[in-house]
Amino acid sequence: MWFLPISMLVATTLLAVPLSRYLAWVMDGKYKAPGLLGWIERHLDSGQQTWKQYAGSLIVFNMVLFTFGFVVLALQPFMPLNPLGRGLLAPSTILHTAISFSTNTDLQHYSGDQHLSNFSQLFFCFPMFFLSASVGFCSLIAIIRAFRSEKTIGNYFLDMWRVVAYLFLPVALVFAVLFVQQGSPMTFASAHNVATLERGSLGLDSTGQPNAQSIVVGPLAAFVPMKQLGTNGGGFFGMNSAHPFENPTALTNFLSSVGMMLFPFALVLMYGRMLGRPRHAWVIFGVMMALMIGTVAWAVYFDTMKPNPGLTAHAAKDYTIAAAGAPGGKRTVSSPAVAGLPVDQHLGNLEGKEMRFGTSAGATFAAMTVDVTCGAVNCEHDSLNPLAALSPMVGMWLNCIYGGKGVGMINLLLFLVIGIFIAGQMVGRTPEYLGKKIGAKEMKLAMLALLIHPIMILGPTGLFSATDWGLKAMSNPGAHGFSQVLYQFSSASANNGSAFDGLGVTYGFANNASPSPTAIALDIGTALVIIFSRFIPILAPIALAGSLSMKTATPFGLGTLRDDTPTFALLLLGTILIIGALLFLPVAALGPFAEHFGPIPFGG
Repeated sequence: MWFLPISMLVATTLLAVPLSRYLAWVMDGKYKAPGLLGWIERHLDSGQQTWKQYAGSLIVFNMVLFTFGFVVLALQPFMPLNPLGRGLLAPSTILHTAISFSTNTDLQHYSGDQHLSNFSQLFFCFPMFFLSASVGFCSLIAIIRAFRSEKTIGNYFLDMWRVVAYLFLPVALVFAVLFVQQGSPMTFASAHNVATLERGSLGLDSTGQPNAQSIVVGPLAAFVPMKQLGTNGGGFFGMNSAHPFENPTALTNFLSSVGMMLFPFALVLMYGRMLGRPRHAWVIFGVMMALMIGTVAWAVYFDTMKPNPGLTAHAAKDYTIAAAGAPGGKRTVSSPAVAGLPVDQHLGNLEGKEMRFGTSAGATFAAMTVDVTCGAVNCEHDSLNPLAALSPMVGMWLNCIYGGKGVGMINLLLFLVIGIFIAGQMVGRTPEYLGKKIGAKEMKLAMLALLIHPIMILGPTGLFSATDWGLKAMSNPGAHGFSQVLYQFSSASANNGSAFDGLGVTYGFANNASPSPTAIALDIGTALVIIFSRFIPILAPIALAGSLSMKTATPFGLGTLRDDTPTFALLLLGTILIIGALLFLPVAALGPFAEHFGPIPFGG
């Protein structure tokens, strides 16, 4: 049970160390590009950029990326590689999907195998996996150069090329070969029609012959590796990594887990190498690892080692609650006895789990995929035990446990700056980071980037939970329905992409006669959250780093707070946990905690 998550974390860490050296070597431009590659680089390099020019290039690039994605999806009915006749998606779904994939969120309000043609999978999803994943990577590189007090921070387009061509492509190719060997399909065919094992199990056609089963296929072996390596998470199938074509064996499940953690782990160590402060990076790495171990252990314990409370017996119980109109200001609510179902639960909660990979694989994957903002899933998060579901939510709320490629490290730097500021105020010294004094401007930028995340989660969650926009989409009443909405906006704001799939978010094709009643509102609402929560936490830290780059470094003295000690690690960890608890503990009490302790639908 515990061997699986431990082996995944150890293997990823061991691979991340040499990979971090390679990342630093490439991004510092210490290589010499041969032939055609050198020609491409010379034509992409339009010159060194200031932080404002770099940020402007990033915005323009993302606008072009969104436009490209929107056009590809809008033209789906007219494009080739569509023998199944996939039609035009609803306009709001096209808008949402283009925004979601171009921002590396990949929150899917559709099912890939039912709504997208192979052309859309190849020419929409596949490029987005590489390009959107590179944006956060490039942003971190720009911040590192600014911290090194460089007057210019490189060229965005050249950095983008380096990330895609020299980093993502080679690693993705290795993973793709392994996935082919393990049985993932690699074909341009869209489906195979096969006879079922039980003749006529799908009914008979008009001639009395048994209907064939249509099995959707496609270029899975090329698709899945970058889905994981780029922490994209958008599945070719609606079942995502629980589908045997996306994740055929225990080895591919292990590779999928290692793959989605590999670059986020390596980027933390690369940060230290490029700054010449490896011990500082290992302190940050240790804090992130402690948080990840905590979320994984929590999920496994409360899901794999605990039964599904919805299947267990509950005795009758009376609850006393506050009621202004009742005598004494209180009234009693009686919960009737509930009979348990005859289900053996010694292996824990097995609802919504893919058992091919072991009992703890689903809970482990659920925690890891949100900690690195991947969003791929190999179990149904909506079926996690209430307290176990708190683990992926916490991962999205903190949004700095390794996180996505570059963005997770950037988010942690926000907590780091705030922690240093608090420590400086406690001892009466001007806070410093990397020898640069942190002033009012830097703190305003850090708070702006930090607070947009809870605002984009809590505000829309409250609005949708109190109106028909959310109430009509919930598949469960009470606390669990609230958790469905909360999870959806947490995923959107964290650029994660996983979901409690019981929430009705799918409109489907434009001519669908019975879409989910509030799909349009959820499409637009989550799309707006994705935009604000993607770009403000990237652009504000770049501006913060640009501001610090203009300041003169102060020499290290006796009163300087060292950033490579266990004390600093505890300061950083405490800052993350305290701020996270202050921001999200109340909403956690209304969702997962209320579901666990309340009488409906679970008791005790």
